Formats: sequence, C-alpha cells, structure tokens
Amino acid sequence: MQTRPHQLQGLSDQEVAKRRAAGQGNDISLQTSRTYWDILRDNLFTFINGAYFFLSLVLLGLGRASDVLVLAFVVLLNVVINVIQEIRAKQKLDKIALITRPKASVIRNGQEREIDPAEIVVGDVLVVRPGDQIVVDGSLVGGGEIKVDESLLTGESDLIPKRAGDPVYSGSFCVSGTANYQAEKVGAESLASKMTAAARKFRKVLTPLQERINMMIRLLLGVAILLGLVTVLRMILGVTSITAGVQNIAVIVGLVPIGLYFMITLTYALGAVRIAEQSALVQQSNAVESLSNVDVMCLDKTGTLTTNRIDLQTVRPIGIDRRKLEGILADYAASASTSNKTNDAIATALPGTRRPLRTEIPFASAYKWSAIAFEDEPGVYILGAPEILSMAMTLSDDLQAYIRDGADQGLRVLLFAYSPTDADLQDAAGNPVLPPDLRPLGILRFGDELRPDAHQTLADFRRAGIQVKVISGDNPVTVAALAKQAGLSDDIIAVSGQELAQMDDAVFEQTAVDGTIFGRITPEQKARLVQSLQARNHYVAMMGDGVNDVLSLKQANVGVAMESGSQATRGVADIVLLRDTFSALPKIFLEGQRIRNGVADITKLFMVRIFSFTLAIVAIGMITLSFPFSIKASTIVTFLTVGIPPFFVTLWAKPNTVHSNEGDSFLHFVLPATLTLSLISILVYLFFLAENITPVLNWLSGQIPFEELGRRITFADIARAQRVAETALVTTQIMGGLLLLPFLKPPTPAWVGGEPLSRDRRYSILAGLVFLAYAVILAVPRLRSFFELYPLQWLQYLGIGLVVILWALTVRFTWRNALLDRFLGVKISPF
Repeated sequence: MQTRPHQLQGLSDQEVAKRRAAGQGNDISLQTSRTYWDILRDNLFTFINGAYFFLSLVLLGLGRASDVLVLAFVVLLNVVINVIQEIRAKQKLDKIALITRPKASVIRNGQEREIDPAEIVVGDVLVVRPGDQIVVDGSLVGGGEIKVDESLLTGESDLIPKRAGDPVYSGSFCVSGTANYQAEKVGAESLASKMTAAARKFRKVLTPLQERINMMIRLLLGVAILLGLVTVLRMILGVTSITAGVQNIAVIVGLVPIGLYFMITLTYALGAVRIAEQSALVQQSNAVESLSNVDVMCLDKTGTLTTNRIDLQTVRPIGIDRRKLEGILADYAASASTSNKTNDAIATALPGTRRPLRTEIPFASAYKWSAIAFEDEPGVYILGAPEILSMAMTLSDDLQAYIRDGADQGLRVLLFAYSPTDADLQDAAGNPVLPPDLRPLGILRFGDELRPDAHQTLADFRRAGIQVKVISGDNPVTVAALAKQAGLSDDIIAVSGQELAQMDDAVFEQTAVDGTIFGRITPEQKARLVQSLQARNHYVAMMGDGVNDVLSLKQANVGVAMESGSQATRGVADIVLLRDTFSALPKIFLEGQRIRNGVADITKLFMVRIFSFTLAIVAIGMITLSFPFSIKASTIVTFLTVGIPPFFVTLWAKPNTVHSNEGDSFLHFVLPATLTLSLISILVYLFFLAENITPVLNWLSGQIPFEELGRRITFADIARAQRVAETALVTTQIMGGLLLLPFLKPPTPAWVGGEPLSRDRRYSILAGLVFLAYAVILAVPRLRSFFELYPLQWLQYLGIGLVVILWALTVRFTWRNALLDRFLGVKISPF
C-alpha cells in the first residue's frame, strides 16, 4: 500500500462503517443477466402452455391419462429446451461480467488499497489511472488531470478532459493521466444505474410469425371448445352415446396442434446451435427468427463500425523528404512518456525507436499540442491542432485549404512543426508556451479505424434488402464521412440531435425514415428514432455497446450487443456477438430467414390439415349427424401428414432474401388448399357412405319410397358403411396432405402454383416414401386392424387416387389464376 499526502487522507474505517450503516454504501447487485427464476417463469407461464394445461384437464376428465402424458411431455420438452438454452446464455454472460468486473483503488486512513466497488461509500476518495473504470459518480479532488472516455454513456468518442472540481460518471474510463475523485452518488443514484434501470424490466417480443401462429392456436382452441360443447349436448340429448362422445371429444382436442408447437421449439433450438458456431449468443429463443423480419438496422458508430481506435491515414510532407519526416514522427510517437489514441495511431503506422528526451510537454486539451526535444538533437518538435500552431507560423493558402478539406471529411487533422531554438517551453507561471521560429514539417490526417469486416458486412446488408442507419453521439459530419468510407451510399442524409429536438412529432417521424446518419443523439432520441421507424411499419434491429444504447435496444424489435460492451447492454440484448464479430450478423440474418421459412412451411401444412379436418367434421356432422373420425384414424392422418414431414421440412429449409410487400403467401397457399381438400373429403365420405347403404341408393334411384328406407336399413349396415367411408376419408386426407409437399417446394414447373419453383426433389421423394408406409399399413392386416381401417377394393383406392389428382389440378388452377383474390376482391397472391 502507498502512503498519501495529508490532504488526501480519505475516510477512516470508522467513518466508512457509519456511512454504510446510514445507507450511503454502493449497495447495488451485479445485474449481469436475467435470474434463473425469470428464465423459468417466462418459459413456463405462457398463453400456449396455459391452453395446453386446460386441454390436459379436459383429457383427464375423459379418462385419457396417456394422452395427458404425451401432452405434458411435449410442453415440458419445450420448456426444458428453452430454459437450458437461455441458462447457458446467462452463464456465459455472467462469466463475461465476472472477468470484466472492475476493481477500485480507494484511499482510507491515508493509505491506498484495492477494494470491490460494492464496498465504496459516499465521501470515499478514489484513485484513477489510465485504463481504470470510474465506478461511482463524483468530482475530481486535489491535483492531477485526466482524459475520460464517456462513449459508453454518451456515444461520443471524443476524450473529455477533467480537472479538479469537474464531475466524473460511473461507466466511463480514464484514458490518460492520474487523479483522485470523491464519491458523491453511489448505488442506484449513480448515472449509469439510472440509465440502466429500464434494462431490469424483461421484455418478451413475439415475431410476426409467432403472433400469427398464436392467433391460429387461439382460433383452433375456440373451435375445439365449440365442437366439444356441441358433442356434450348431443350426449345429453342421447343422440350420441357416452363412449362415442368421449372418443369424439378426444379427436376434437387433437385439433389443437401440439406437434406444431414442438417443431417450432426444436427449430429455434437448432438455430441457436448454428448461431453459436458464428460466435453469437442467443438469449431469446425466437431472436434468430425475429432477425429475419428486420428491414432496418440501426448501428452505433463507436464499437460497431469502428474499433474505437483511430488510424493514421495520410502524411503530407512540407519542405522535407517523406522518409525523413516519417522517421521523425515514428521516433516522436515511440518516445512519448504518456500515450493517447493519436500517439498509438502514429506508432502503429510508423514503428520507431525510443530515444532519450531532453524536454517533453505532454498533450493537454487546454493548449492542444505536445512537444518533444530529443537529447541527441537540437531544437524541438511540436504536434498539435492546426488552428493553434498556425498562430505561431504562416501557412500557405493551399495548406490551409488541405486542412479545411480534411476537417470537412470528418477527419482529425494535426500539424507537425519544428523549432531550431532550444527555448524554454514554459513561462514563469509554469504554463506551456510555443517556441519561436516554428516552421511546418507535415500535416497528418487521422480517421476512426473501421472494423476490417465493416465494408463487407454493410454490403451484405444491402444485398439482403436491409436499410442501415447510423445513430451516434458524435458529430454527424464525422459520422457521415466514416459511413461513406464503410461503403454506405453517397446519397446520405445527415441529421443532428439539435435539429431533431426542434421538430414536431410528424416531422420527427418522417426524418427518422428519410435520414441515414444521426449525430449528437441523446439516449432518449435513439429510442424515439427506433419507435418512429416502428410506427411506419418497419421491423427494427438496434445494435450497440454502451449504456446509452440500453433504451433503444429495449425499444427495438431485436437488440444486438457486443461482448465488449457494458453489462447492462449485454443483459438487455436478444443476441450478443462474442468477440465483437460484427461480420457474423449477415450470417445470423440468413439463419433467421432459414428458420422463418421452415416454420412458415410447416405451419402451412398444419393449418391445411387442421382446418380441412375441422370443416369435414362440421359438414359431415351436419349432414349425417355422425362423427367421421375415430381416435386412431385421426392419429394416422396426423402422423403421416404433419408428424413425419415437418421434421424434414424444417431441416431442409433454405434462407431467402426476397421481401414481398404485396399479397400474403400464407393465405394464398392455405385457403385454397383447405377449402378444396375439405370439399373433396366430404364428397368422398358421403359417396362411400351412401354406396355401402344399398337402400339409400335404391331410394335415390326411385326404386323404393322414402317410408320404406327406414325399415330396410340395419345398424350393421350403418356401422359398416361408416367404417368404409372413414377409411376412404382417411385415404383422401393422407393423399392430399402428402401432395402438398411437392406443391410446397415445386420440383418442376408443373407443380408451381402455391409456391415459387424450388427444384428440390427431396420433398417429393419424402411424400412418396410416406405414402408407401401408408400402403404397407393398408396391406398388412394386423396394422390395418390396429388403426381400425376397413379393407377397400383396389378399384376403390384407384378411384380415390383419381379424385385426389383431380383435386390437385383444381387447387393448382385456383392458385395460378388467383381465383381467391378475385372472389375476395383483395390481393392475396404474392406472385
């Protein structure tokens, strides 16, 4: 421990204890991510799980405990997969937070010691050196001057000089210099804590596809309840026996798509695994799919487009050989006793040799220049702001124009000069002064160092049809120049925060849509910009790394954070880019599109199956007063059409970058297929039912009167006819459901109608293999008997096949000619 001067004795241990007892300690928990209870609660108590819990109670009431076990298994598997994935993300974030957890150097009893920030109390005197994080709010005391990076709080990359009496804020970093500051606001009162208060409120954002699926499930749940009530009423009235009624309700409960829920969960989990390979951490199970809907990407310049460093772009010699000038600059940067971003940029571009110094004036913002006099060389070299050094020398018009041009491009311009005079560089009061006889040697231009992958990443965004907007706390001119270097289009519209502050709501919203670069923006304005874009029906992703980005990250549809960013930013983000891999984002977008396409495809299959099933039940029930499906018949249709195929559909799904703003591909595919498949299913059932009750056919042909019909029909005839009709109905549903696969991914132009040409033959092959499996079930008596299917004649199967082929031609005609669009009078077809 180091002894400090008397005037900086700091607090005694007794004073610290008293202040902590008085509630003046920095008692704030390390909120690195969501708690385990938060993760479990948010995945367990959902609307879908509530709906399935209700269905479980119904099934238990029906005495079908085995079905409840299946339902519970699917729900629990979904919860377990999501919880495990999100806990792994939490543990990774907690590990990152622990590694980056700052320590604090505090002076107590006149001695410096290192403590955990949680042990700080109001009035503590802390020491801050280059690289240290300022952990509480306070003011500088005593001597010393530092430069502070407040970019995580404000978004501005410029270093802020601080002297005695100046405020410092938690979350900022000391870049150069050493000083002491006294703690004034700790815990929840600190600026960083107030800015991140909103981050503690967890948000759950559903994607458009999830909202549609939830709506469908709500609708199906309502239909199932209605049909169930009708069945119960039929049981009460004696129309249906209790045994048959219970079986019918069990089939109706099966209309709610448990398999769809499971497949979506599995798809999200596989997506998270694939994204982990791209060095990204998924905190929300739906985040990757959500990214696929993004059409506007908002970036913070510092830490996203740039590496938070500057680089030396050009050196213009003035009356000196370039090689000689670069050699002097290299030694100048290598010999400086205190470094800063400018020195680091020179040293990186021009490696030099450290030489002994005779005199040195470190750079300070008060006078905006630094000076070095080498011990083995006469004279002194000066590096500083052109507007300051030009007061001690004369610059030609072309040099002044060159300096102005660099500033207009958003570059940092410095002037390098030399004085042969070994004059004292300080006045009587100890203030630095420029030496006489200065002459310019060169002009240096510095720019923010772009990430190596920034140009390619922005190009990938453009190809994906995603607009990029840069929102920064820096000067908009500087940000615009940097964005052009990164490959953004030349027709950039730059807007400042001051201009936004003077706009009314309507103009602000329009500017958010039209603008490309937004500079000098406050955290509240960032969030408002995102909100304005969402109000114009944009799906917005926000990417940031600082505390100043927390509000906008929460407002965005998808929040993306850097690993090197603040704990609050990582905690609130949906996706965290490990190792700050900005280039991983386009790949994540493609994975999101793959997930979205896969889930959308299986949802189409499920909806056609369920709604055609439902319409058949309702229509046949109204006409014949009977229920057309047994439990096992319903099971075999479900398993072969939306049990086996969806797994492969999601596995084979491909990304695409086509954003269609017209029509609705979901309704275009589902409605015609559902209506037509329902119609032929009903007709097939009624035909086979009537054909196998001979008196009905005799009555229809006029051979017997209606009064005779009731006397000739036996219960055995009716039971047999229903089994035959049910088998024909099941066969029709399975054939039609399997033919939807090549329609979903057309292998040849002949199948194009509901979806664009895919040329992927795997779906057709899958449909053929599943149909062969059904043919085996029909051919093997024990399997056919197990599923309660009646053996039909091969001509009857052939007839059903021809009817299904006729259906396929009809639905293709409906799709291709947009008949549904014409009937409804609205644009549904996306083609």
